[in-house]
Amino acid sequence: MTKGQPGKDKTMEEPEWANGLKQLYDSVVDEPLPDTFRDLLAKLEGGAQGESSARK
Repeated sequence: MTKGQPGKDKTMEEPEWANGLKQLYDSVVDEPLPDTFRDLLAKLEGGAQGESSARK
């Protein structure tokens, strides 16, 4: 491999904890959205839509 080319270098291997951290992140991303948060988003979107139609 020449200098400036992307790719893994033996001296730049990921630390041991990086794989565990990625697995934790992926598990959080895959969790479903809680109903209470979904309800809050719906209320906020409803309020924003009401404001935009009132300005017209």
